[in-house]
Amino acid sequence: MAAPGGETSQTLDRGLTVLKLLARSEDGLTAADLAERLSTARAIVYRLLRTLEAHDLVSREGARYVLGFGVVELAGRLQPRLQSTIWPILRKLSEQTSSTALLSVADGDHALILVTAEPPNTTFHLAMREGTRHPLGVGADGVAILAGRPPSAGDTEDVRLARERGYAVTVGMLQPGAVGIAAPIQASDWATASLGVVQLGVKADDALVPAVMGAAAEASARLSGAPRAEVAER
Repeated sequence: MAAPGGETSQTLDRGLTVLKLLARSEDGLTAADLAERLSTARAIVYRLLRTLEAHDLVSREGARYVLGFGVVELAGRLQPRLQSTIWPILRKLSEQTSSTALLSVADGDHALILVTAEPPNTTFHLAMREGTRHPLGVGADGVAILAGRPPSAGDTEDVRLARERGYAVTVGMLQPGAVGIAAPIQASDWATASLGVVQLGVKADDALVPAVMGAAAEASARLSGAPRAEVAER
């Protein structure tokens, strides 16, 4: 298997694909399910699963396999980098829009507000408490995360519209008198985070959309390892 940067490992590629497939399945998958989706022999899938189990990246519940707690440990080690990478972008977005900017991440079927930046030069603004969570389908930040994933039968109209636009808008869903605009951080084809703003009001200010989408694009580029020159051009 070849890639723009040179050759890759087919075995490692399959193992990573197994983890992605399990991440997208709430109830887990059987070895037969995985073999079918990978278009490979079941014996190969069993070897992959045993290796992933040995590293606590996969665990077994009866005949089905789910993500293991080792994934949580890896994700926890990523959080400081995520925060340090996104913080300057959040601060700039907050200043540009005179709104509270926030980074939200998917935590199961909820959105977790991980980092916020409040505007320094406003008399009144809406504050969001870091560490709070809400269902993914409620609030622009969660809707944006869902919109950054492949379409599914369970998508709401809000999610479908956000996927079409490239950003999500909600009014009063998390708090009366609050407007949210958010865009997915698209470091892969399965978004796990979003970046957006919240402000007081009853209608979204369309003038804020380019700033939100530009900030999300910059965050996506930085997290996916794009060269700094390329990020600066966006």
